[in-house]
Amino acid sequence: MNEEKKSFRDSIATADKHGRRLWIYPTKPKGKFYSARTFVSWILLLILFGLPVLKINGHPAMLLNIIERKFVILGVVFWPQDFYLFVLATLTLVVFIVLFTAVFGRLFCGWACPQTIFLEMVFRKIEYLIEGSAASQKRLAKAPWTFTKIFKKGLKHIIFFSLSFLIGNLLLAYIVGLDELVKIITDPPSQHLIGLGFMFLFSLIFYGVFAWFREQACTMVCPYGRLQSVLLDNNSIVVAYDHKRGEKRGIVERKEDFSNRGHCIDCYACVKVCPTGIDIRNGTQLECVNCTACIDACDSVMDKVNLPQGLIRYSSGNIIEKGGKFKVTGRILGYILTLSFLLIIMTVLLTTRTDIETSILRTSGTLYQETDEGMIKNLYNISVINKTFTDVPLEFKLKNKQGRILLIGNTSVVPQNGRFESVFFIEIAKDELFTTNNLITIEIISNGVVLE
Repeated sequence: MNEEKKSFRDSIATADKHGRRLWIYPTKPKGKFYSARTFVSWILLLILFGLPVLKINGHPAMLLNIIERKFVILGVVFWPQDFYLFVLATLTLVVFIVLFTAVFGRLFCGWACPQTIFLEMVFRKIEYLIEGSAASQKRLAKAPWTFTKIFKKGLKHIIFFSLSFLIGNLLLAYIVGLDELVKIITDPPSQHLIGLGFMFLFSLIFYGVFAWFREQACTMVCPYGRLQSVLLDNNSIVVAYDHKRGEKRGIVERKEDFSNRGHCIDCYACVKVCPTGIDIRNGTQLECVNCTACIDACDSVMDKVNLPQGLIRYSSGNIIEKGGKFKVTGRILGYILTLSFLLIIMTVLLTTRTDIETSILRTSGTLYQETDEGMIKNLYNISVINKTFTDVPLEFKLKNKQGRILLIGNTSVVPQNGRFESVFFIEIAKDELFTTNNLITIEIISNGVVLE
């Protein structure tokens, strides 16, 4: 690439030389990839809006309650005591992202990222419906403030804020649960000032992102795009321009023979349709979200000039340069082995995870006592976490010593998704204790079943 073509790296497509925002008006995509992305987006939107509503055995299928530090995933509840699982799951996710990006590039951004789905498949389509094509939107933006412009802009932003309010409520449903969200909506506002405040704050944030900030969230804020420089290599499958076939580019003449020139006719269709405003012909760039809009646009042009499709396609740098097929490199194999190892550990820990977690500690600052019956008595603290959705009655029994447990209090029932804390005495006959330190085993029993 000569120095003139490298100049694109000196600036970003969304700002001019003075740093002022350049608003992007992408042409509406049309083609097989756009249709496929639309289908996938509706499925993902259905899942995204359905998970807070879906219940498993009467309980939410997905709850990410960071306030109470309680997380429910597919009906299984996780508490702070499961923090080690969260850390391991985070490491597994990071390795998966690294592996996925090394193989498929930024495919997630274009096909499954909520930011892209909402912006391109919801908000952008509403904009096309109200304001028209990209050219119509440009004319409307430059036009004076007439009744038509006020009506269209006003209607668009009212719908945008309404959708943002809906998305804000969706996020709140993931945090506090659908039942609590219904209470926040239906109860008098004075009873849920904090909840209503967060609802309005989330709505403003989403409105700002989708109505104004838009593609800058991907190019300036999201760290994933920045990580591409270290995660991608020449073997990664990305949306790529075949420069060997396309160059030397130039405007096509009528009935021109392409045998002595490149197939790119320099029509800029790929640039006009790009939602981040880049020219994919300059190579892989951090702004590219692999949305495939440029592929559909280029394929359409190739059909019109009777050339084969695929000038812009999913490929890798090595495949374009050398030909052949995708190869699994040592780097990718290392990622696969690491991910497999982490998944095995996760599976073992999840399958061996107990529903009841008990902690018993001798009460600090107390000494043993000797009773009138000749028993040695010590005081202990007990904490029991119930990770299920049912109340669990408990019994405590000494297993390896003759003696008894005296629980302070009349009940030993752990509420669902709750904690039971109490203190108890252990009394053991003096002749059962042979040293100053004695191992005591306590069985935790519920409904005749030994839990621990």
